[in-house]
Amino acid sequence: MSSNKNVQDTHITEQMKVLHSALLTIVSVMNQPRNDEKMIEEAGIKLDRALFSVLVGIERLGPIGVVELAERTGRDYTTISRQVARLEKLELVIRRESDADRRVREAVISAKGKAMTDLIDAARERMGNEVFRDWSRDEIDVFVRLLDKFARALNK
Repeated sequence: MSSNKNVQDTHITEQMKVLHSALLTIVSVMNQPRNDEKMIEEAGIKLDRALFSVLVGIERLGPIGVVELAERTGRDYTTISRQVARLEKLELVIRRESDADRRVREAVISAKGKAMTDLIDAARERMGNEVFRDWSRDEIDVFVRLLDKFARALNK
């Protein structure tokens, strides 16, 4: 019986190595500046690449405080604060007092910012369709379901 356990442990260990390698590849690709530039170009928008992920993060996660956004992106608080201020000047986000904690100023997407992220989402859809062009509908459905399940488990 213990030999089966060892075989299973070895299998899990190998699977974890494959998973870790795949995640490193995904993070590496997503962090490449040229990919943000491609997305901006495909969306047909004018936005500094450095502001791109901050804008999308605010739209997806907002309302959100600068400290939390910095933690989620793995960037320095002061850098994110400056970038949010730039987005506010561009009228893409609004900064306001948090309802939960009046000491916290949170960022929320503006109507102009939402229109821009809608263009980004449409570009992401077109680019994603290219990535998944050789996948069946069932493969995509299973992949999305399991990746979402994995992300939720990580976030507990």
